[in-house]
Amino acid sequence: MSRTNRSDDLSFLYTSGMGEVIVGATPGRSQTDVVIQGIKDMLTQGELGPGSRLPIEKDLALRLGVSRGTLREGVRALATLGILDTRQGDGTYVTSLDPSDLLSPLGFLADLQQPAHAADLLAVRRALESESVALAALRLSEEQLLELDRILGIVDGILESDPDMDLEAFIHADTEFHRTIARASGNPALAAIIDTLAGRTFRARLWRAISHRGSVRDTQAEHRAILTELMRRDPERARIRMSVHLLGVEEFSAAHVDQDPEAV
Repeated sequence: MSRTNRSDDLSFLYTSGMGEVIVGATPGRSQTDVVIQGIKDMLTQGELGPGSRLPIEKDLALRLGVSRGTLREGVRALATLGILDTRQGDGTYVTSLDPSDLLSPLGFLADLQQPAHAADLLAVRRALESESVALAALRLSEEQLLELDRILGIVDGILESDPDMDLEAFIHADTEFHRTIARASGNPALAAIIDTLAGRTFRARLWRAISHRGSVRDTQAEHRAILTELMRRDPERARIRMSVHLLGVEEFSAAHVDQDPEAV
């Protein structure tokens, strides 16, 4: 195997005995990075796709210009990210590349922000969900509209038990309402991010419901207003309703962070 080093290019190209050009290490970049980049290139160029089986270890290591040990390290890193799935005795496969799985590290970042910076996450939610509800207004099906109405019907039942409301059940229903709208946006990546953030702001919203009981009825009224605009298929009014709704939660969280017993 011969190596060609071009002074005007930081990468090294290796030529195998069969004349195939393969990528080697770039100064300042680890061999594991070479593996990750090489497999990413195979995905983005369409050589691999969801469910595809990777070439056998020996051939892939030769192609990427790395040792088998380094290849395994790169594969493990991509498996941790949900991109690859190693099956004992059967090889390594590309996963379904589902956005909710690939964006799961975002949940770790969100966890690190809790609880003192819950308002920051809620601000991100507001920006994203204002867009998702506008898309949903144009795209959701009649079945999804009925599902949203069903969820709000559950909340109506919870409100009837006041003052002994099941606040956790209320927050679960609240979360499902927002998740259903996000899925109806027709944008899987957007829905996955919203789903992650909605779950991570659970405690902040529960604290609001506990410390300010009137917020439960306010939230239900705001949800009903959002659903009305969705039924009218009015994206701009739905966007405004969602933004105002989430701004209230965000402002409450920012104003009462010192009263949250778990705030740091």
